[in-house]
Amino acid sequence: MRCPFCDHAETKVIDARNQRDAKWRRRECRECERRFTTYERIEDLLPIVVKRDGRREAFGRLKVKSGIQKACEKRPVSADAIDEAVQRIERWVLYQGEREVSAEAIGDRVRAELRELDAVAWLRFSSVYLNFRTIDQFRAALDEIEAEAAAAEAGRGEGE
Repeated sequence: MRCPFCDHAETKVIDARNQRDAKWRRRECRECERRFTTYERIEDLLPIVVKRDGRREAFGRLKVKSGIQKACEKRPVSADAIDEAVQRIERWVLYQGEREVSAEAIGDRVRAELRELDAVAWLRFSSVYLNFRTIDQFRAALDEIEAEAAAAEAGRGEGE
């Protein structure tokens, strides 16, 4: 591993830990003695995403995370909750076992994760993802959220 500060070729690992989906390493340059952190993740297994227009591109974990962060902006959703949702989506993509996965399937999975995190974030994402053009489309989405909340509330009332 080359030092990002002085480009020296030799670094030593000071500490290493396994994280959820990556290997975390704290390194020190043998030349300038500055420290930095690296993360190692297996990306070769990730499939290609097939876009609606037929284009293909590599699965982008950061792209998924960015979309979720935008939807959750100024909402009471923690960074850890977002990271966990992104990890579940990435794991789901991997477990499909396919070489290609549709962008639509990933978008639907993001919507499902956002529904669990925050209803407003779900609505924000859905309005862009589903390209809402009318107030009626927003109203239908709101009705869907309200019906789900009412069903959950009724389910809690029956358990008492």
